[in-house]
Amino acid sequence: MTKARQIKLGFILHGVGRTWNDWRHPDRDVNASTSFAQYKRQAQLAEKGKFDFLFVADSLSITEKSSPHYLNRFEPITILSALAGATSHIGLVATLTVSYSEPFNVARQFASLDHISGGRAGWNVVTSWLGDTAANFSKAEHPAHDVRYRIAGEYLDVVQGLWDSWEDDAHVADKESGVFVNAEKLHRLDHQGEFFQVRGPLNIKRGPQGQPVIFQAGASDDGRNFAARRADAIFAAAPTYEDGLSYYADVKARAKGFGRDADKLLVLPGIAPIVGETDAEAEARYRELAGLESLETGLGFLSRSFNDHDFRQYDLDAPFPDVAHIGLNSQQSATKRILAEVRAENLTLRQVVERLSAPRGAFVGSPETVANELQRWFEDQAADGFVIFEPLPGQLDLFVDKVIPILQARGLFREDYEGETFRESLGLDVPENRHTAARSNRSAA
Repeated sequence: MTKARQIKLGFILHGVGRTWNDWRHPDRDVNASTSFAQYKRQAQLAEKGKFDFLFVADSLSITEKSSPHYLNRFEPITILSALAGATSHIGLVATLTVSYSEPFNVARQFASLDHISGGRAGWNVVTSWLGDTAANFSKAEHPAHDVRYRIAGEYLDVVQGLWDSWEDDAHVADKESGVFVNAEKLHRLDHQGEFFQVRGPLNIKRGPQGQPVIFQAGASDDGRNFAARRADAIFAAAPTYEDGLSYYADVKARAKGFGRDADKLLVLPGIAPIVGETDAEAEARYRELAGLESLETGLGFLSRSFNDHDFRQYDLDAPFPDVAHIGLNSQQSATKRILAEVRAENLTLRQVVERLSAPRGAFVGSPETVANELQRWFEDQAADGFVIFEPLPGQLDLFVDKVIPILQARGLFREDYEGETFRESLGLDVPENRHTAARSNRSAA
């Protein structure tokens, strides 16, 4: 009997908060972004709630105007390797860019995390949109948007090829015969491509779940195609229910167009639920959060979407400036959405900034109200699950203690983990080793 579809949940480790002013809350630890104790507590709490995974976002460029969490935080693989020893079931998803790293090193890092954690590694594949990142890596310029996705496709080919360079039974370690590895089952990659030339094999054997789970946050047209073709899960941006329905239908259709089983591609919007004992209490908590924010927060979000462009140089009450050309090589999905709203409503810069400063979101209310909204998105196919931010201190505790039991009682969320690996938790197949498969095909022929 086919198991009923259930909600998947991730928790994003975001230290002092995701905005420019969250850190100012009286209960927020200003050192949270570099506090192992804080992340360990959150990781163990999320695992108590049977969350599928932890998620660490990243970027490689800051300015003095970057949001506080991004100014001062852990490198993703490092913190997740540490948290692997403090947890036993929850997945560990690290963001790592293809534009400023080498495939061999990345394949080795994620394979190591997979072994350290017992098969719980995931890689959020990003291309980086902040143009000044190039200056940190001895590069003259940032690759163009379409080039970055060509790099990403070849990069993933190389990394997954390296993960397959050891067949599952290549590590013999037979003390009697003195054979440590079966040389016939250890394979060079010998990749020669447009961007990379990589020999292989990888110097660590295949991980417990075959290959780490691939995440992507594709929102532009190139990004959606890449995610629909290559990802196991998408960390999606869907500010509204209608956005969620549209995005979900689009990427699932693209996945089918690439010959994939669309049910094996999980769409997971990022959300920031605010839970109170009652709807009124939750609204009060939202106002508490909104009270921390300022125009600086909105300007920060706007600037980041447009490749760190300085919007402070413009008159706030004048028409929104002509910056469409800046968005072409930055975060295209966000810039297109903002510019579409500007054109449709003739917005000033101040109006755009105010909207970005403290968006309310769809998930504010009592535990029952929040559970109802999660269920609506899930059952109406606006999401397969969610990646949850903690907008205020203590909200993860409330979500685990109050919302999760409601979802479990409705049969929408697991009572316990289904297995030991991340792929088992997500209901994803273990990829067959390509060399083993080729041998089987030759034998069958």
